[in-house]
Amino acid sequence: MRIQIDVAMQYRFMRPNTIFLTIEAAKCEGQSVAYENLWLGDIPINRIAGDSGVGERIWAQVPWNELRINYNAQIDVNRQPVALEPLRAMPVHLIPGDVAPYLRPSRYCQSDKFGSFVEKRFGNLQGGQKVAAMRKWIETNLTYVPGSSDADTNVLETFAGRQGVCRDYAHLMCTMVRAAQIPARMVAAYSPDITPPDFHAIAEVWLDGAWHMVDATGMCSADSTAIIAVGRDAYDIAFLDSQAPAEMLYQSVFVTRT
Repeated sequence: MRIQIDVAMQYRFMRPNTIFLTIEAAKCEGQSVAYENLWLGDIPINRIAGDSGVGERIWAQVPWNELRINYNAQIDVNRQPVALEPLRAMPVHLIPGDVAPYLRPSRYCQSDKFGSFVEKRFGNLQGGQKVAAMRKWIETNLTYVPGSSDADTNVLETFAGRQGVCRDYAHLMCTMVRAAQIPARMVAAYSPDITPPDFHAIAEVWLDGAWHMVDATGMCSADSTAIIAVGRDAYDIAFLDSQAPAEMLYQSVFVTRT
């Protein structure tokens, strides 16, 4: 499936600034870039590899107080949805070194606080069956409420309040899976099936020796989703990180099937 991505943003800063930008679709397994163009104006940039080698991040030095960003791309997604239930979890002592960090608690995913709940609620299940049951529990028990959380909301608050947006759903998914001693990581993504249109956050889980997408909101599937970046939680995959205070003047994200 080919999807068209059109992103336009304008930000104002209190002073000349350095930003960390993560908006380009990754060149990775399951997807390829047919066309892309990123416009930042005539400013110095430095590209670095993304976490786990997925995608690229950009350091950009903004010498003035406003910045316009335009990103347009066509991405061919060739991965297929995979049923989770038959997949096996790997014994912890066999998990590879590059995957092991995604077993641990992180800033927004305090998985060490969820061991008792996960054992009581899902302890009778194994591997992919357990992950699928967690995904269904989150989709059933949380309500998608735009504006119900902010950049400081952590998974404990989401679990208590039973509401959130995609970021919160993905945090809870990663947290529960890690509490079950299965690696899980946060994924920034584009999909044409997101309502309202925006950057999207999902999870990936490590089963049967590979990463598999899991969207706890139920909005998108692997065959229509383009990965931007991966990380431990939202802190690692933010589309823009600014050293100086930033004011959003305009932002639009449109993703369509072509």
